[in-house]
Amino acid sequence: MLVRMENPALRMSSAAGRWVLTITVLGSGIAALDATVVNIALPTIGRQFHAGVSDLQWVISGYTLALAAFLLIGGTLGDHFGRRRVFLIGIVWFALASAACGFAPEVTFLIIMRIMQGIGAALLTPGSLAIIEASFVPGDRGRAIGAWSGLGGVTTAAGPLIGGYLITASWRWIFFINLPVAAVVVLLSLRHLPESRDPTAAGRIDTAGAVTGVIFLSALTYALIEAPALGWTSPGVLTMLTATAAALVAFIARERTARSPMLPLGIFAERQFTATNVVTFMVYAALTGAMFLLPTQLQVSWGYSPLASGAATLPVTLMMLALSARSGRLASRIGPRLPMSAGPVVVAAGLALLTLSTHGSTYVAHVLPGVIVFGLGLAITVAPLTATAMSSAPAEHAGMASAVNNDVARFGGLLAIAVLPPLAGITGTAYLHPSQMAAGFRTAVLIAAGLCALGGILAAFAINNQALPAARQPEARAGAECLHCAFDGPPLRTGQLAS
Repeated sequence: MLVRMENPALRMSSAAGRWVLTITVLGSGIAALDATVVNIALPTIGRQFHAGVSDLQWVISGYTLALAAFLLIGGTLGDHFGRRRVFLIGIVWFALASAACGFAPEVTFLIIMRIMQGIGAALLTPGSLAIIEASFVPGDRGRAIGAWSGLGGVTTAAGPLIGGYLITASWRWIFFINLPVAAVVVLLSLRHLPESRDPTAAGRIDTAGAVTGVIFLSALTYALIEAPALGWTSPGVLTMLTATAAALVAFIARERTARSPMLPLGIFAERQFTATNVVTFMVYAALTGAMFLLPTQLQVSWGYSPLASGAATLPVTLMMLALSARSGRLASRIGPRLPMSAGPVVVAAGLALLTLSTHGSTYVAHVLPGVIVFGLGLAITVAPLTATAMSSAPAEHAGMASAVNNDVARFGGLLAIAVLPPLAGITGTAYLHPSQMAAGFRTAVLIAAGLCALGGILAAFAINNQALPAARQPEARAGAECLHCAFDGPPLRTGQLAS
């Protein structure tokens, strides 16, 4: 029989608490892994399926699009119908879509199944954290979320290495590996995972808001990816641009009038919150665009193996795991303006240094300097950025603020993957030709660097240098550290998520 845990009862020291933590880490870990590991396989997939750049963009963007579009509704469904139930549905859905990706006979089928994977990830990802929030006693909640975040970060950090190793057998194994993990998660969940719901969740689910949001993101992504090949005045692209505008207007109108809106628009009335999310958009667009192209540049232009190209970016994640929490504590003492201004400029410098990778293949001389500076800049930026987004929102919307900031980061990455390659001249099969790929990569990272630097300038003028709550409230400090879980999404601020 399911237990509805409105009053959390578990402790980290208990066997039941450790089971809950293990299950949620494994479940969210496979979703986080597939957000990054596929980048390593793109050249191999492209060659096997004779795919163009737009196809490879869809392989990545299809997953990110579905995850971003359904993330908020996934959390809402869990609050209404049971977090364990929706988490399990997401795991099974994700596993079935992963199997289908592994058996994909051609690229269009793979893209469709990647979209299905993203929907499954959107169901299980918010549920994993909400289950922890609802299950652990308040005194252990910060430690539990910190462990969830840190272990998830280790999983994602190992992703490029795991993916590079699996690709030596076949790129299909990067999807098949999800199946045994998902089976273990399901079996353990049925035995050890408690059910919980939000007792305050009332009213109808904002289905209209969800549908218009999905249409907006889907139509915009299609238009941006397909326009370079079809032309901006082609009927398909014009139709999608029209649908984008109509869906955006409908979404805003719906969220203004809905009794229980999926996204309360009043949250953006706070200038600090809005400015922080604009900076988030810029930084994560630059980050995702560069990380989308770097493994392909290393493999195509310099002959790196998939394993070597995956290992090349590992210092970025390791630096963020080591330094993000310290950066968050520093921002709590001195205020967020300086780290949020300086950090993106350092990221921009790292991106500019990555142009060295187009001049030589030696990792230490031509790749590592940019990777180190890039990782340092992100470590300076991401924790203060997300903490500021959450602290600038009203307390009753802390959980929503976290979800919005995460979605903004993914939306920025989604648009970067769609726009950056054609802007840099990487179209058609240009990515398979070393000289064209190198020239396009050089242009792309310089564009990304400029965008990131603009984000730092914006932060310098728009961010108030007020101390973050952890610095003002001693009782919050122990459970409210900023912890980075992966470099594909912003860190989570523990103790601030709505249960």
